[in-house]
This record gives sequence, structure tokens and C-alpha cells, in this order.
Amino acid sequence: MSANPLTSKIAAPYARALFDFSVEKNIMHQITADFQNLDIFLNETPELVEYLNNPVVKKEAKGEILAKTLKSQINTETFKFLMVLVQRDRINLLSAVITSYLELIYQTASIKMIEVSTASAFTNLQKNTLIQKLKELTNAREIRLIITVDPSLIGGFLIKTDSKVIDFTVKNQLQKLAKHLDTVLEI
Repeated sequence: MSANPLTSKIAAPYARALFDFSVEKNIMHQITADFQNLDIFLNETPELVEYLNNPVVKKEAKGEILAKTLKSQINTETFKFLMVLVQRDRINLLSAVITSYLELIYQTASIKMIEVSTASAFTNLQKNTLIQKLKELTNAREIRLIITVDPSLIGGFLIKTDSKVIDFTVKNQLQKLAKHLDTVLEI
């Protein structure tokens, strides 16, 4: 969700075009599954991402590596789309296109992507309880959490969705207390 705004702006039309195509051809589920798997695959193979992002590597070489690694694993239309990105020298935007496409899918399916920063990892019970509360608050059919652990928060958690930030962190409460004490002590 947190990507370079310029990259996101360039990637958005590609994602929208693929989204519209997938709806028209009734293959949205296949392409969505491919992109969810590709997202995981790219996160696990930084060498491939680095190779695809390298401007010195020729388009043909990038196309060949994608054909060898992905062609048999993904839908034909998804692979054709990747080749379009290669031919237009936009394969370096693949992660941003995936993110943008999945956001369109989630928005259509009433699935909310919510970023949560926490001081320590959630248990499954805590995660499920938070998801239920967020479903009630947002009226979303489904909630997808993007959880990052940040020990500097000391305790509690921070929720970011769309333009809202809800801060339940101990760090925030201590900062508020410090400001309050500063104003009280200045009198």
C-alpha cells in the first residue's frame, strides 16, 4: 500500500486496463490468483526483481527469464500482460501494478486493506477480534491486514486505512502525557 506515488500513478492505468480486460473476459479470478501468487513470489525472490528492474538487461533477456520461471505457472492472459510490460519497458513497475490491480479487486469485492503497526506480534485470537471490529466499523465484507511489528511503539497498535489513522500505542499516550505536563508546568 505504501509505494512511491509516481510509480503508483504510472502503474495505475496498466492495472485498470488489466482489470477491465479481466472483467470483460470473465477471468478475474484467475488473474487475481496469479497476481496474489506473483506478489508472494516476487517478495521471496529479490534477485529476480533486481534483474527485471535492471535497465542494462535487454527486454529479450527479461522476457526469456519470465518465460522460463512463470509461463507454465500462470494463466496465458497474465503471461501476455507481463510480456506487454516487458516490451514497453515497464516490467520494473510490476509490483506497483500488482498492488494497484489487487486494490481494484478488493475495492470491487468490498475488501478493505488495512495497515496495522504493532509493538509485538498479534495472536490469532487478537487478529480475529481486530478483524471483526474493523468489519463492523468499515462495513466491509472482508478485511485484509498488513501487519508490521515496530517495537518502538512500546505497546498497543496503530491502524491506517484510507485517510484515517487510529493510534492506540503506548508511545502516543506517553507523548500526549508529556505535552500535557509541559503545558501544566509552564503555568
